[in-house]
Amino acid sequence: MHEVRCPQCYQKILRFAQDGAGATRIYNSHVAGPSAVPNHIAIVDDEDNIRETVAFALRREGHDVVMYRDGLEAWESFETKMPSLAILDITMPRMDGLELCRRIRAKSETLPIIFLTSRDEEIDRILGLELGADDYLCKPFSMRELIARVKVLLRRLAFLRDPKSQTIEEPLRYGPLELDVQRYLVKWNSKPVDLTVTEFMMLQSLVRHPGHVKSRKQLTKEGYPNDTYVSDRTIDTHIKRLRRKFEEADPAFASIETVYGVGYRWMA
Repeated sequence: MHEVRCPQCYQKILRFAQDGAGATRIYNSHVAGPSAVPNHIAIVDDEDNIRETVAFALRREGHDVVMYRDGLEAWESFETKMPSLAILDITMPRMDGLELCRRIRAKSETLPIIFLTSRDEEIDRILGLELGADDYLCKPFSMRELIARVKVLLRRLAFLRDPKSQTIEEPLRYGPLELDVQRYLVKWNSKPVDLTVTEFMMLQSLVRHPGHVKSRKQLTKEGYPNDTYVSDRTIDTHIKRLRRKFEEADPAFASIETVYGVGYRWMA
């Protein structure tokens, strides 16, 4: 079970949820867009406050939401019907979020998964496990942040399922790099590079100003825009994963340069 956290954290999350759909639509409205039809979203967390607050915010956005207290309860339901998107806690009784993620991925490679973590160290651990989650948020998190990422992932999923049904805008091109800012999709030398939402946002921050050094603090603001604290080590882990993913597409990739003691820059 999770340790008890300060009540102010939950109040902060609740205030973000109760800011309303208008505030959510303002943030990242260029990628979010309205939800055309309700999506079936699963929230799996053993903390009542988290489950109920996240469900409240998602329902305000028009989504159908089902809540589960642990991974086993969720999995028993998923064996019959998979959700459109899953939001998973990590440490839960009976079955944790890591095992649940593995089982989901065995059934579906495209179902969007967002992990909610209790500590910064957990992000480092799950990033290293390469479980195939689409993004990660650390508690206490901004509800606007979560809603924006849910919308991005559902839009990406809709494109993967039926590319012809989506309005296509020309991707941004930076040499061999292509960025689809509508669906957060990336190609390098025409080869797809599978990034999380956070990795995409950090990459876009670097690429917009080639040759300019971005500090870890600046990358944190780009990757986690709303009131989320992550350590420098977690930023380093994200950059390490970015490099590895591009190197899988191109072993000669060397466009992300470390400036020791300062941060990182994109070399065109």
